[in-house]
Amino acid sequence: MNSETQNHETQNIAGENSPRAALSMRNIDRFYGDGDNKLHILQGANLDVKQGELVALIAPSGAGKSTLLHLAGLLERPNGGEIHIGQNECSALSDRQRTRMRRFDVGFVYQFHHLLPEFTAKENLIIPQLIRGLSRKDAGERAEILLNYMRIGHRAEHRPAELSGGEQQRVAIARAVANGPRLLLADEPTGNLDPETSEYVFEALSKLVRTTGLAALIATHNHGLAAKMDRTVTIENGKIIDI
Repeated sequence: MNSETQNHETQNIAGENSPRAALSMRNIDRFYGDGDNKLHILQGANLDVKQGELVALIAPSGAGKSTLLHLAGLLERPNGGEIHIGQNECSALSDRQRTRMRRFDVGFVYQFHHLLPEFTAKENLIIPQLIRGLSRKDAGERAEILLNYMRIGHRAEHRPAELSGGEQQRVAIARAVANGPRLLLADEPTGNLDPETSEYVFEALSKLVRTTGLAALIATHNHGLAAKMDRTVTIENGKIIDI
């Protein structure tokens, strides 16, 4: 890595305790195996994602994109370093506390929508809100608002099999933010869509982030979409760097 690249490494230390940093990762180490068989994925990696910011994550297969998303979403624990979501330092939380953080503060969108097939689009949004503790009435009203915002409200009573791929993914995005998280993590959210539908879904997602102040880290191979985000990062030699 040359000196110019090193200068672009994501080292915004001032953001570590900043109220604007929805996600702050500091000196993250992540490896698999032990002894001489260690496979280092991240080594002293740093990343901030601020409220209302769209950050694209582009890296070759095997570079650690999924590992980074899993760490940020508290699905894996780092071998070293700290992860802050908002003002909460999460690295040492118990499994129960991490589950609570994921339920309230993190939303996930995957390449495959993973909607519950036996339930309608609206019910897919109501269920996570009921788990959080909202009444069915309040959950239903919020589900309608989100589906209308994603321009899919007219399909609220349809099951996933009755929706197009783009419609399914817009429902998945709405579900991911149903509980009002501060951080959205997306793994190839438009990867299964045709270019026109991909553009439409991304524009809806982008508008949602800008309007709500949500922070979003989006892994994608689509350089065209990445160019429309606030910035792009990659993983190189175990570090997270701006490109």
